[in-house]
Amino acid sequence: MRPNKPYVVGLTGGIACGKSNVSAALRECGAAVIDADEISRSLTALGGAALPAIRSRFGEDVFDGELLNRAKLSEAVFGLPDELAALNGIMHPLVFEEMERQMLSNQGASALILDVPLLYETGYHSRCREVWCVWVPQEIQIRRLARRGLNPEDALKRINSQMPAISKAKLADHVLVTSGSKEETADSAVRLWNELIRRLRVG
Repeated sequence: MRPNKPYVVGLTGGIACGKSNVSAALRECGAAVIDADEISRSLTALGGAALPAIRSRFGEDVFDGELLNRAKLSEAVFGLPDELAALNGIMHPLVFEEMERQMLSNQGASALILDVPLLYETGYHSRCREVWCVWVPQEIQIRRLARRGLNPEDALKRINSQMPAISKAKLADHVLVTSGSKEETADSAVRLWNELIRRLRVG
């Protein structure tokens, strides 16, 4: 008898809204998490499958020898919709191919978290039974990005390259407001996960 497919939950949110903290908390409590950003980083690491196409489209200026210079690539695409679309056109098929592979390898899990920043933008929410969204007001996003070294102008470019965080929150089944401490956010995420597991057992 074939096992039931996992109940797939999409986890999304705007940049600097605390999604990585939520994802880490879910992993810590035993959830199977497939992380699109993690896959993207592996595809663009030394020898990564995405590098030839990035080099072909954006040239040597975004490389230091064989290594991708992520800061230079960011400068080349953020605030420039056509350039960002070109990069997404390279990355998204590769990322989603690997996500599908990982989903197949996790068929024994009762539930599965897909951590995808551009879940709605790419239409990948259609693969999910429900969506959880992390959210904070934009001023907090900008403050958090400043702590990462971005000035307000560059922070807004990053924020505006995505669907507005509030729009994602309105579409989601559950919203995690992450303006409190990391511990409070992690506790909220674990409670939501435990509630899901209880629902699945009852159902």
